[in-house]
Amino acid sequence: MQTFIFDFDGTLVDSMPTYVSAMLRILDENDIQYESDIVKIITPLGIPGTAEYFINMGLKLSREDIVLLMKQYMLKEYMYNIPAKKNVIEVLTELKKRGAKLNVLTASPHITLDACLIRLGIYDMFDNIWSCDDFNTTKANPEIYKMAAERIGENVENILFLDDNYNADKTAKIAGMKVCGVYDESSAEYTDDIKKISDYYIYDFKELLDIGV
Repeated sequence: MQTFIFDFDGTLVDSMPTYVSAMLRILDENDIQYESDIVKIITPLGIPGTAEYFINMGLKLSREDIVLLMKQYMLKEYMYNIPAKKNVIEVLTELKKRGAKLNVLTASPHITLDACLIRLGIYDMFDNIWSCDDFNTTKANPEIYKMAAERIGENVENILFLDDNYNADKTAKIAGMKVCGVYDESSAEYTDDIKKISDYYIYDFKELLDIGV
């Protein structure tokens, strides 16, 4: 039986433009300068982790206020508009038919995550749907992948982790998981870097059905 852990934003759903714009909007509104690679840095951190990162960058707002703004800026899009990426629903359906264990681990909070998966009709396909908030840490910490494996009841090396983010893929690999990089336009410039540290790489979700794990 195959066991998968999927990222959410940029992997299952085409949401990275919304996710990123909500995060950067706060910096722009407060005249905080940032480097070109900030998306790669903040994506695995989750909303609370990103809030802390922004405070360290000089943002003069409380952690609670930053988190509230991020959720406010994102919620409507996740509830009503963000689509699944191409072939995701079809492939998840096929994997489920094959008896695969499907799980989600994402930096997104449940308020946006759950609403989006329910609207897309795929919420019930997953055995576990986790936000980083459920582990009180981020995807930049190797321990989160080990804790997820323990909760699933599977050895970490027997799980295939899929993510479009370089740092998350690298950290999951360090934790001992098999890793499949996922192409997303938002991280296209890091494709070669992700390929170097991943066991597999897919441009289209249908390619996942041909991976023997």
